[in-house]
Amino acid sequence: MFELKPIDKASIPRAIEKAERYRLLNEPVEAESICRDILDVDPQNQKAVIVLLLALTDQFETGIPVTDAQSLLGWLQSEYDKAYYAGIICERRAKALMDVGSHGSGFIAYDWFLQAIRWYERATTLRPKDNDDAILRYNTCVRILQRNPDLKPSADERIELPLE
Repeated sequence: MFELKPIDKASIPRAIEKAERYRLLNEPVEAESICRDILDVDPQNQKAVIVLLLALTDQFETGIPVTDAQSLLGWLQSEYDKAYYAGIICERRAKALMDVGSHGSGFIAYDWFLQAIRWYERATTLRPKDNDDAILRYNTCVRILQRNPDLKPSADERIELPLE
């Protein structure tokens, strides 16, 4: 069978540019592959981790598990980045659920948006000076919830069974 070929470390900046471009072209599978090649030769490359995480979230509608993106949070070195990108993962999962629109997805999407909002609140407390990205994302989530009344918490319908 075929074996993967390693890339040269010197080519990493150009490879990251390509990965970002593929994401913009809505080709996240290609971006994911490039980032994995980068991380094979430079496992600490924060930019590649972030682009890979985003490329995976771009694929949520195709069935990529959320845990694939969440597993990359531990690779991030900055506490701000961990909180901010945890919020991104939750927000994008919520949006993917909204697009699917299956029975009960509104309740589940609401829960994901709520998690995103909490992560963005945390990121806001950790943000670097002059960086309001977490606030911008927080506000986006709030506006989505305000504009979509079908996104709401589920009624707690737990039934207590008697103990015998």
